[in-house]
Amino acid sequence: MNPLRCLFSTLFLLLLLTCQTAEAKPKYLFKIGSLAPEGSVWVLQFQEFAKEVEQKTKGEVGFRVYAGGIMGDDQAMYRKMRVGQLQGGGFTMTGISQIVPDFRVMALPFFLKSYAEVDLVTQALLPLFKQRFAGQGMEFIAMTEVGFIYTMSTMPISTIDELKATTCWIPAGDPVSSTFLTTLGISPVQLSIPDVLSSLQTGLVNTVFNSLYGSIVLQWFTKARYVNDTPFAYAYGAFLLDGKAMKKLPKEYAAAIQESADKHFPALIQKTRESNTESKEILEKQGVQFTHSSAETVTELQSYREKTAKQMVGGSFSKEIYETATGLLEKYRAAQAENVTQ
Repeated sequence: MNPLRCLFSTLFLLLLLTCQTAEAKPKYLFKIGSLAPEGSVWVLQFQEFAKEVEQKTKGEVGFRVYAGGIMGDDQAMYRKMRVGQLQGGGFTMTGISQIVPDFRVMALPFFLKSYAEVDLVTQALLPLFKQRFAGQGMEFIAMTEVGFIYTMSTMPISTIDELKATTCWIPAGDPVSSTFLTTLGISPVQLSIPDVLSSLQTGLVNTVFNSLYGSIVLQWFTKARYVNDTPFAYAYGAFLLDGKAMKKLPKEYAAAIQESADKHFPALIQKTRESNTESKEILEKQGVQFTHSSAETVTELQSYREKTAKQMVGGSFSKEIYETATGLLEKYRAAQAENVTQ
């Protein structure tokens, strides 16, 4: 073959490959951090959301997910968002509430009793949450959910005295759980989520809090073999995108992201709830034992929740957000009680 012709053919092939690569790369790429493990329901559903956005925008908007905490904890992800290394993240309530304190109000222990109450309060508070996060330069795209969390331990726990005798873990930077347990007379150990399993293995902690599904995907159940069947609290989070990155998008692309989120994230919440329900049977088959607390014990724990709230209002979250949430719950519970008596 003519050497010159061979050279031109090679250059043409390289140019073609370069163009194809350029076409394959999204014009607007959002790098997303998450603590959720690869293969979990949270990551799988997010991938479906990302695929739909890519289709709607003809490949011009794309998402690259860094799952399993490889971008660090919530605070590390937030810092990377501020400097442009990430354009968004799936944040837990614990971590991101250090930036928007009002977001933690629904996590008070023994505050919410059912998913009906969760949905009621979430719908009412969502506009406030969006406003608070926008003030910090973040676009609140959707709520995420871990579900109701339970007390899990290496020993059976049914009473407050038994809980006090354990070494409790709480997420680092979580004033809600910390204040509640301190009010009970417990000094908790603060650790980031990735450090919990090894701490259970070494005995640094012997009592943790997680959803049933979460205990499986994070493998905590392999050490915490006893679960108290009374929900301790409700755990949730948010899918947030950087406000500056969103402003760079054409309006129709920003709308496509929100429309797809409005479809996929409610579906994710439903799948999470189903996974938590299915996980109880899975845990029982794995030899995990469920313990039960008396009604008197639960009532006493709820009284400590009220003491905790009084300490936190005006500091850890605003009086406005707390009164809005409690007012909704009081009306809902009164209506439910009236329906029962009729």
